[in-house]
Amino acid sequence: MGMYRIGIVVLGLALLPHHAAALEPAPSVITTKSEVASSLKRADFAREQASRDVRHIAEWIVDAADNLGLPFVIVDKTDARVFVFDAGGRILGAAPALLGVARGDHTVPGIGDREYSDMPPEDRTTPAGRFVAALGRNLRGEDVVWVDYDSAVSLHRVITTQPKERRLQRLATPTPLDNRISYGCINVPARFYEKVVSPAFTGTNGIVYVLPETRSVREVFGSYDVEQWVRHQSVVQAP
Repeated sequence: MGMYRIGIVVLGLALLPHHAAALEPAPSVITTKSEVASSLKRADFAREQASRDVRHIAEWIVDAADNLGLPFVIVDKTDARVFVFDAGGRILGAAPALLGVARGDHTVPGIGDREYSDMPPEDRTTPAGRFVAALGRNLRGEDVVWVDYDSAVSLHRVITTQPKERRLQRLATPTPLDNRISYGCINVPARFYEKVVSPAFTGTNGIVYVLPETRSVREVFGSYDVEQWVRHQSVVQAP
């Protein structure tokens, strides 16, 4: 993976620490349920189908403004799908993805500096977490979205240089069971990358949320359930 890193474009955004806990709304507002619900900002999935965890994290991102006014991507490792949103939480598109062959949410220390030949299958994970991402280029001169530059994890067009891996066929199957094939990078269909991913990151950074598969999303991101928060806030104080 290390041999394919060359650079990353950072467009004036400091890598702010994760601040989910600080953004959770305080339970002190006294109002009606309808007033709370009408004031919420919601993620817009249009007609796109998504898992409960994807919807949970998207709603939290928008309600907590965790994306800092930037476009964002949610990577669902369990269903092997990628969802791209604009800065306001409106979905721009979704597509199947190929992910690291090894199941796990961790990053192997020093993995980004290894050659592919020095990466056993059990080390080829796609790490979970929240990443400030930006467009850049690899050593082959191809544009990619660097997700975790130090670990050489990027989001890019599907790699087809090894026909025996059948990556295009894996993307086309209706099941996620055969989508674990990469060294850790996130492969998406070329047209999806060029029409949705690249334009979303052109001229701006973005946030990529890679959902976990061995832990809960709340544990990884410190997220809260927006609907539960609405119910909690909907207490009318007696005069």
